[in-house]
Amino acid sequence: MKSVMDRVNGASAVRFVELFGPIYEHSPWIAQRARAHGPFADMDAMLAAMRHELDRATQAEKMALIRAHPELAQRMGVDPTLTSASASEQASAGLDRLTPEEFTTFRTLNDAYAAKFGIPFIICVRRSDKEGILNGMRTRLDNTPEAEQQAALREINKIAALRLADVLARLEQEP
Repeated sequence: MKSVMDRVNGASAVRFVELFGPIYEHSPWIAQRARAHGPFADMDAMLAAMRHELDRATQAEKMALIRAHPELAQRMGVDPTLTSASASEQASAGLDRLTPEEFTTFRTLNDAYAAKFGIPFIICVRRSDKEGILNGMRTRLDNTPEAEQQAALREINKIAALRLADVLARLEQEP
């Protein structure tokens, strides 16, 4: 039986992007470009290739990736672009079960953040909770736009690492 990495490395270009394109929110181009760095020895090698492609992306591509992320703590069903992965991740941090007061706080901070930076606040919610996310929003509002773009990209890479691990774990279970 082939190992997961044998199957990943043997996947067609279409299948590879189908599997790994969603790793980076609405940005399958990262997986498409990263595939050229294969074959991959392991998950870390795949992740390094994806991060490399993100690092060398144009400023416009990076901003499009950042802007592809959903605003945190939207009322479910309000954002038609919310991927199932994002919805699940937000639910894991309790963002789908906010009190009216918490929702108002998130709304206020999201609005202030968007007004200052012109992008959604991005944090790896699977590695945080409501209070940690709120603290992050408050703290990062003090960043410069350049520092905040870098912070957003770091968080996106954390999200991608967890999503990649999820996809590989699912593949491991397939016959």
